[in-house]
Amino acid sequence: MTSELDIFVGNTTLIDEDVYRLWLDGYSGLWGTVCGCRFGGAVVLDGRAGRARMSDAVALRVRSGILEQTGATAAVLQSDTMDHYRTFQMLERLLHAPPKLLHQLIFQIPPSRQALLIERYYAFDEAFVREVLGKKLSKGTKKDLDDISTKTGITLKSCRRQFDNFKRVFKVVEEMRGSLVDNIQQHFLLSDRLARDYAAIVFFANNRFETGKKKLQYLSFGDFAFCAELMIQNWTLGAVGEAPTDPDPQADDMDMDLDKEFLQDLKELKVLVADKDLLDLHKSLVCTALRGKLGVFSEMEANFKNLSRGLVNVAAKLTHNKDVRDLFVDLVEKFVEPCRSDHWPLNDVRLFLNQYSASVHSLDGFRHQALWDRYMGTLRGCLLRLCHD
Repeated sequence: MTSELDIFVGNTTLIDEDVYRLWLDGYSGLWGTVCGCRFGGAVVLDGRAGRARMSDAVALRVRSGILEQTGATAAVLQSDTMDHYRTFQMLERLLHAPPKLLHQLIFQIPPSRQALLIERYYAFDEAFVREVLGKKLSKGTKKDLDDISTKTGITLKSCRRQFDNFKRVFKVVEEMRGSLVDNIQQHFLLSDRLARDYAAIVFFANNRFETGKKKLQYLSFGDFAFCAELMIQNWTLGAVGEAPTDPDPQADDMDMDLDKEFLQDLKELKVLVADKDLLDLHKSLVCTALRGKLGVFSEMEANFKNLSRGLVNVAAKLTHNKDVRDLFVDLVEKFVEPCRSDHWPLNDVRLFLNQYSASVHSLDGFRHQALWDRYMGTLRGCLLRLCHD
């Protein structure tokens, strides 16, 4: 009697996306604890309770109904989970430098799967990034991860992975010249959107913008990332579009550092509020253009000078590091909160900022039009984002 047996042999590394997510989220793949020792492999009994204990990852897979769907046993599921976890742990060192993953020959992984592994490894939780945004990516901040884990409900292991990713990207690109987004994409192979998010994280960490104050808690990471992109495009050395003719290797990085000469020049804008005639003319031009168009016209007219002083004085103070760090605090205090107090609709804010910015071009005595446009072009976009409900 003969029997036929079909055998298929392959060397493609299998990646289970659901298990990968559990691993990234920091769920343990190990079994329960007996007398303080961890065991993998076969079922382990908890000596005190006298019952089998599953790992966090296996328990979550069981809850998903996978045993019923596949007919597998808990022991097989545990073995499968541990096998995947071992693979991910071996891949992790390659994920720290994604181009290595593409060029290695040990793991046969299709390009689409490689891209998925990289993208998800560097993905982050909104709640986590919001807690560390603008802070120095140092050991001091890393010591706070226990508290952040408790506050956000994100596992400590996942918090550490995300923090280490932020720090790794920062260290790689901090000395590079050129586009911050392009440098991140080139060295970490991230999608355009994720690379832009990392550029915002690096930019905020480098300039230490304050984001943790209570009055800023309503703002999301997306709000800050939007503002970061505007500032990178308009307020950094890279925004000028011209590199120094004799670049200093220690010179500021093009997209990471604010243009110090631009910040110094912003003091020239003070004339808009220091010169009474210019201030009155500016107000007159804005009020004439917006009369009958704003639902809060009376409030705007009564508060125009205070709003203008607030916006111009924010610019004039950006020569000091502390005032740079407090930029978003100042914008909320000087503009957002007064508008909110008078119940400005967002469309009225938009109309006001557009006219407020444009009317300066009709002030004959004002000689800093290009500087004003570079400042207000970015600030207008940021303020509209900060004024959302």
